[in-house]
Amino acid sequence: MKARTSEKLVSPGRLCTRWIPGRTRRDVDGRTSALQRCPSSEAPVEKTRFPGSTLLLAAAVSCSHASALPPATWEAPRASGTAIQRSDENARVLLAIQAKFTPESAARLGVPGLDDRITDLTPGYRERARQATREALAELERRREAERDPLVAQDLRILIHSAQLQIRGSELNEQYEVPYVNPARLIFGSMNALLDPQTEASRRPAAVARLRKYTGLEPGTQPIAKLAADETRRGLGDGKLRPPPRLEVETDLKTKRFLVDGVAKLLQKYQLAGTNEPLAALKAQMADYERFLRDEVLPRATPDFRLPPPLYAFALERVGVDIAPERLASIAHQSFEALQREMAPIAAEVAKARGLSSSDYRDVIRALKKEQIADDQVLRHYHDRLAQIEEIIRTNHIVTLPSRPARIRLGTPAENAQQPAPHMQPPRLIGNKGEQGEFVLPLDNPAADSAQKYDDFNFPAASWTLTAHEARPGHELQFATMVEHGVPLARAVFAFNSVNVEGWGLYAEAITLPYMPPEGKLVSLQLRLQRAARAFLDPELQMGKWTPDSARELLERDVGLSHAFAQSEVDRYTFRSPAQATSYFFGYLKLTELRRDAEARLGGRFSAQRFHDAILAQGLLPPDLLREAVLSAIAAN
Repeated sequence: MKARTSEKLVSPGRLCTRWIPGRTRRDVDGRTSALQRCPSSEAPVEKTRFPGSTLLLAAAVSCSHASALPPATWEAPRASGTAIQRSDENARVLLAIQAKFTPESAARLGVPGLDDRITDLTPGYRERARQATREALAELERRREAERDPLVAQDLRILIHSAQLQIRGSELNEQYEVPYVNPARLIFGSMNALLDPQTEASRRPAAVARLRKYTGLEPGTQPIAKLAADETRRGLGDGKLRPPPRLEVETDLKTKRFLVDGVAKLLQKYQLAGTNEPLAALKAQMADYERFLRDEVLPRATPDFRLPPPLYAFALERVGVDIAPERLASIAHQSFEALQREMAPIAAEVAKARGLSSSDYRDVIRALKKEQIADDQVLRHYHDRLAQIEEIIRTNHIVTLPSRPARIRLGTPAENAQQPAPHMQPPRLIGNKGEQGEFVLPLDNPAADSAQKYDDFNFPAASWTLTAHEARPGHELQFATMVEHGVPLARAVFAFNSVNVEGWGLYAEAITLPYMPPEGKLVSLQLRLQRAARAFLDPELQMGKWTPDSARELLERDVGLSHAFAQSEVDRYTFRSPAQATSYFFGYLKLTELRRDAEARLGGRFSAQRFHDAILAQGLLPPDLLREAVLSAIAAN
């Protein structure tokens, strides 16, 4: 499909300023921000607190170019193979800590020999992890002083900053919050990763050994649910610490059964031997943990979702937002209003073509949502949509595509209970033997009642922007390119920030939008409107300017989200991951700003494909380092 106009970037409302699942609370511990799947454009990001790790996002397998490049105009600097090897040796200093304290996430990344090991929740684990990280930090500082290669030195600075954030986040969390871990989510996420269909069959029996350790059946181990409950109980005994939010505990109680059932179904699927005893123990221990939540935690859970200000400030810093929340909210309000104006003529065009009685964008979106795709047709529809978008990308030289097809699949009931919206599930990064990332599509949320059903994803007008964000040219391509270009672990793992990752996802929607039909454009702008709303609702909820109910009402009324989707958004802002949702909008602003500057410097020599390829080749650098790398390359060439 050809665009009606030349390819250009659509600004946010024309405003030109700028894994292991377990804990679903703030990313402030420093034990981990280990996301073993790419944060989706819609679903709440699940977080847990574990020691000595960082946001772990696996890249896709090596691939070759599919489309011919236009004449090169400039190229961003890249490290040589030797420099990458040296940089990766430095990164292994931090990986070793992760392997010790959160081996499941290190194994998910590709570190070998860890499949039967489990997270350390024994008393004192936080300080042990911090001390190990301090020792690693000192070693990395020593290496930085001796390093002469500028790119390796930059990677060392990334590693040092990551270690510093981990220590500071862990200290803040211990200072302010009652420890709270969701063991059902932790165990399901761990087993789901190890028993992935793309995992080598020889690794699967380790899942039974892992489950036996989770349930305390192996000598020297204790049930992880008991360790989690004991830690929370000790925290509740300290009257100075903030208990977990009531909404969070209630949500965990609703989803627990689906996650435990999901573990059983995974083990049954591969007919692994020796599962009866640990499964029976798991079910009994999860029932005990549920009683603990109802009897001891829920009565003391806080109704106030707002974080202590130092925790929210740190959460913003960690996701990559480097402006004051008041300033971010102000920009987002302006963008929200501008996007509403931008949607009006497109909605009128769609209403006229379809003979709708109302041209208000809210009513038009409601009409489009009625065209729900039958469950048995969803997968084929999204495959076809991806093929359309890939042809647009090739024809218009938007970005370089890999030759292998992208993978799309339906989510399992347990996955859907955990993350009830389309998302990207990346493969491992280290020692990849052909695993690919997957665009996962949920059909429903089994944990929701009939009044909590989503209608936001499975209709034709929505599949344009969701595919662009989660698959190509968005996250799937983003991670594939990191391996294809030999990105060091420092940049693919330890530099991770949501502003880069989700900024690119939203930017990918924007560079695809000019080639969408009017219906696709309208829903793409609707979801950009949602991201602008995130950027003011999230901080302003913390400021007390909104209540959860008023925020949900705005999302339903003016953004057009279903009640279920709007509620999941509010859950995200209030307890699942405060601050993270702001990263989409802010990251998009930073990329549009960088593009304008690149266009101004290159003039007629600017190539969108070269620009996008150069950004992706840099890995997951935070915005300031990414800007420095790209503009330096322009100046040098």
